[in-house]
Amino acid sequence: MTMQNKRTNESVAQGKSNEQVVEYTVRCRNLHKVYVMGKVKVWALRGIDLDIKRGEYVSIMGPSGSGKSTLFNMIGGLDKPTEGTVFIDEVDLAQLDAYELAWLRCRKIGYIFQTFNLIPVMTALENVTLPMTFAGIPEDEKLDRGMELLKRVGLADRWNHKPAELSGGQQQRVAIARALANDPAIILADEPTGNLDLRTGREIIDLLKELNEEKGVTIISATHDLKMIDVSDRVVWIRDGKIARIEDRSKLQLQVGMVEGEELLEEEEKPEEEGEMPEVSDVA
Repeated sequence: MTMQNKRTNESVAQGKSNEQVVEYTVRCRNLHKVYVMGKVKVWALRGIDLDIKRGEYVSIMGPSGSGKSTLFNMIGGLDKPTEGTVFIDEVDLAQLDAYELAWLRCRKIGYIFQTFNLIPVMTALENVTLPMTFAGIPEDEKLDRGMELLKRVGLADRWNHKPAELSGGQQQRVAIARALANDPAIILADEPTGNLDLRTGREIIDLLKELNEEKGVTIISATHDLKMIDVSDRVVWIRDGKIARIEDRSKLQLQVGMVEGEELLEEEEKPEEEGEMPEVSDVA
C-alpha cells in the first residue's frame, strides 16, 4: 500500500467515525385516523409521516380540530390508527398486545395533561410515586425518587399537600414530576400551559426545556401557545389532518410584545392565498 493510499484510507475512516448516528425516538408512517359516527366519517389524520429525534423538543401546533391531539394520542399509544404505523424506539406499537402496550406506556412515556389529572385524595408525593408503584419499584426507592423529583420541580416543601391545597402552577409541577417518575424516553405534554396564567405558563415552559436539556428526554407538546415555539427545536404545523409544514426554530420569525409586563411571542404571518395549503416540508 502506498503512503498516499494509506492516508486516504485513514481520512475516510476518521470521517466515518466523526459522523453522528441519528437516533429516532418516534417514527410515524402513513398515519390515518377515521372516526365513524353513524353514517358520517370524520378524517382526523390523513397520511402523517413524521420522525422525531432522541432528545428533541418538538411542538405540534394547529387550530382546534386540525388533528394535533389525535396525532399526540397515536404517539402516546392512547389510541390506534385506522391505517399506518407508530414506532417508539423502533418498537411497532401495532404489534403489542394490551399488556405489552401498558408496559411501554408505563416505562417509556410520561404524560402531562392540560387539566393536570392528579388524584384528589392523594398527596403530591403519592401522585408522583403512583407510576412507580405500577412499575414495581421498591417502597424506599420510590419515596426517595419521588422526593428528589418534587425537589427538582421546586415543591419538596409541599410533598404532603393534596391537589386542592396547591395552585394551578404547583399542580402542573406535580404532574411534570409524575411524568418523570419512571425516567421515560419521551414526555408528551398536551396543552401544558392551557389552564395557567402567562407568568406561570412561562415558568412551566422553562422547566420543561431545562429537563429536556439536562436529562436528554424527548418532549413532544401539542399546544396553541406560541411561547412554546421559543424553546422548541422544531415546530410541526398541522392542518386538516395533514402536516402543513415543519420548521426549525432558528428559521422562525417571532415578534416580541408585552401585555401587562408579560412577554408574549407572536409568529409573523406568512401570506397565503385562500384555500391553499402551505408548502409541505420534508419530514424524513
